[in-house]
Amino acid sequence: MKRFALILLLTVFTAAQTAPSAPASQNENARKAREIIDQGIAALGGQAYLNATEKSEEGRFFTFHHGEPTGTPVLFGLYTKYPDKDRLEIIHLRSYHFLIFDVGSIPVKDKSDIIVIHNGDKGYEITYKGTAMVEPEDLAAYLRRREHSLDAVLRRWINEPGVALFYDGSAIAAGKPVVQVTVLNTQNDSVTLFFDQNTHLPVKKSYSWRDPTDKYRNTEEEIYDNYRQTDGVMAPHSLTRYYNGDMSYQRLLNTVSFSQKLDDNLFQAGATYDPKALKR
Repeated sequence: MKRFALILLLTVFTAAQTAPSAPASQNENARKAREIIDQGIAALGGQAYLNATEKSEEGRFFTFHHGEPTGTPVLFGLYTKYPDKDRLEIIHLRSYHFLIFDVGSIPVKDKSDIIVIHNGDKGYEITYKGTAMVEPEDLAAYLRRREHSLDAVLRRWINEPGVALFYDGSAIAAGKPVVQVTVLNTQNDSVTLFFDQNTHLPVKKSYSWRDPTDKYRNTEEEIYDNYRQTDGVMAPHSLTRYYNGDMSYQRLLNTVSFSQKLDDNLFQAGATYDPKALKR
């Protein structure tokens, strides 16, 4: 009996010594994923990208419904102060081809002029009527996009305790050969990133979420293209957004700057009226 137990013990020990180590395999996969992400950050500009605190953009955007355009292109200026402030200006009395070099308080006069400010978890819409809080549904969609943005993932997610990185292999995204990586945080929320195999620049980002009302899962994707260097950072001048496979938004930029100093007052607002109260 003792001899049988000894043989069994030796067999188990030998098997443990020769069997492949699952944790080692997982560690190698995570190491490969981190290497790809680090290459992507370096391609974006490395520390110049990570240390950028402000971004100013001007260009035009298009909106779509079920993949079909909903109107004409809209000229805009967008000013961002990381990590949680931005100001979108759609002012028809001003030429946005020169906007980026002259930021300041702009009067809203035309009925189609809009300024939208996000500061933390608050959103404000300024029109000729005054300043109102952004509708809760629109604010929730914005906050979800910001939380899953490329900047949020590369600047914050990957450095959070407990984050898991997965190398998913090669793929094709936006017609380009890419390598695919998934970032999973401790809330079981994930974002999948696709990096160009040649330039290492981000090509695509994808994430899914469950609608709290109808319980269906929705997938949002962004395609990045037409990269140009400015202030030491490679910035995509074309961004196309998809919602459940249909094109929903496209932004084409004329100018991007990471060096312009933006005053905090640009991101301050307070509601002056309630649109719902006016309808009663």
